[in-house]
This record gives sequence, C-alpha cells and structure tokens, in this order.
Amino acid sequence: MKIGAFSVSLSVKDIKVSREFYEKIGFAIVQGNEDEKWLILRNESVTIGLFEGMFEKNMMTFNPGWESQAQDEDSFVDIRELQKQWKDAGIELLSEVEENTVGPGNFMLEDPDGNPILIDQHR
Repeated sequence: MKIGAFSVSLSVKDIKVSREFYEKIGFAIVQGNEDEKWLILRNESVTIGLFEGMFEKNMMTFNPGWESQAQDEDSFVDIRELQKQWKDAGIELLSEVEENTVGPGNFMLEDPDGNPILIDQHR
C-alpha cells in the first residue's frame, strides 16, 4: 500500500535557531514560512519539517498524493480510503478526517511504542 512522501516533522523550540542549525549541516528550505513558525527543508532525498509550537512530539509524516520530492502524483490512494482501510484493520486513530469530504485532510495514529504518525494529504 502506497502512503505517500515520507518526512520527519520536528517539534522545535526556536524555529530560527533550528533552521540555522539544519542549514549548517546541508539542508535547504524548500517550502514554508518562518514567520508562521513552519519550514520544510531538504538535503537530497531527506525531508524534514520544522514546526514551532504546533506539535508536542516529533513525528513521522506521510503525504498521500506526493512523491518524495513533494511533486503531485497522478494516481494515489485518497486519505479517506487509507483511513477506512486502517480502521477496518483494527488500527486505533487519534484523530480522523471527515469521511464525506474531498481534497486536503489529515488523521493521526500512534505506533505500538507511542510514536506519532501524521497522514497529511495536501490536495
């Protein structure tokens, strides 16, 4: 089952300090707005998100509809279908996307060790 582009979303204390650190080790900004306290950075095929004050913990993020460089895919499994399949398989969700909607949406779950996973569709 294809679940989209993967990145790690980091909960940071000071986005400016974190941006400067990650730029020093080779990451470059590809999306985001530092004034809004979120940035997406990439180093080759590795993508990280910096989020100040938005999340309690670092988390894995998957973006249905995007390939690894955040480009739209022609064909993908919609987030609502993923949510249905996973709920039918007995996976407990922390939050859910409205089932009778289309387009962007997200839901969250945790792995067995309490690591948060965000499924975040942008289109």
